[in-house]
Amino acid sequence: MVDPYAVLGVRPGSTEQQVAAAYKQLAKRWHPDRGDGAERAARMAEINAAYEAVRGGAEPTGPAADGTPPPLRADVALRSALAPELSRMIARDEQLRIVTPASTWASPRTVLVLTDRRLLWLLDDAVANRVRSLLLRDLAAVSRRPRRRGATLTLRTHAGQRHTFHELRPATAEAIERQVRPA
Repeated sequence: MVDPYAVLGVRPGSTEQQVAAAYKQLAKRWHPDRGDGAERAARMAEINAAYEAVRGGAEPTGPAADGTPPPLRADVALRSALAPELSRMIARDEQLRIVTPASTWASPRTVLVLTDRRLLWLLDDAVANRVRSLLLRDLAAVSRRPRRRGATLTLRTHAGQRHTFHELRPATAEAIERQVRPA
């Protein structure tokens, strides 16, 4: 999940009334009953999860000593919602930052997870070797391109490997790019 405040379009520290108003406005626009399509259902699920995270006290407490953003308290809920293969691959002390659907050349149904240390992805329709990972320190370059069906994010490693993720929401691709950009 992207920052729940960004999903709702409010700033951290907003009042309950401001958060509720933003949620209601988004729910009116994206509710699946207002039209058909998988995009509406997926967007509404993201909005609901963000609203629950903010209401549940997912208020950040400030950046850590190294400047990284603090983990959300919704981290436990996100971990339990991940596929078992992904859950086993993420260490207990790793902080989940973003969990989002994507697609790759190897699998049109991919789950992409960004932690404080690495990027993991689950090739949902693969038979074997379903989970892949990439340490953030191994990244040499990151580029983002808007496309007709969402944004595309391309990552290049120091070893020359290229990993491309398609069909990301533009705000999600931008958030990932900001967090993984090499120094």
